Amino acid sequence: MHDPTNKTDACSEDPHGNPCPLRALLSRLGDKWSLLVIHTLAITPNNRSRFSELMRNIQGISQRMLTTTLRSLERDGVLTRHIFPEVPPRVEYELTPLGRSLLVPVQALITWIEGNWNQIEVARAAFDGRQKVDDGKTTSTTPLPPVH
Repeated sequence: MHDPTNKTDACSEDPHGNPCPLRALLSRLGDKWSLLVIHTLAITPNNRSRFSELMRNIQGISQRMLTTTLRSLERDGVLTRHIFPEVPPRVEYELTPLGRSLLVPVQALITWIEGNWNQIEVARAAFDGRQKVDDGKTTSTTPLPPVH
C-alpha cells in the first residue's frame, strides 16, 4: 500500500519534482501492447524474437506502435535488443531477467482472464442490455453507484 509519508516509496515525487514513477511504469507495463509483447516473447523459444515475427504474432499492432513499445520496454530494462552485423541487419528482442520476472504476474493475469471470461461476457451483455439510445445519447436505466 502506498504510504505518502515514506519518501523512498515508488510513488513519491523524485528530487526533481517529477510525479509518481509507479504510476508511469504501471501505465506503460499495463498497456495492452506491452503485455502482448511480453507474452509473445514469453512463448517464443529462448524468449527471443525478430521484429517481423513480433509484428506477425501480435494481431492489430502497427509498425510504429511496436517500435514505440519495444523502445519503452528496452528503456525500462524489460527486454534487450540484439543487432547482428549482417546484410540486411538482423535485430532480435529478448526478455531480460527482469522481463522474465514479469512473466509470473502476466501469466497470472492471463489465467485470471481465461478463467473468468464467461463471467465477463455475461456482465458485459447485462450492462449493454441496460443501456438504451435516446436521441443519440446513451443513458443508463439503472443508476451507477456513487464513487468513493
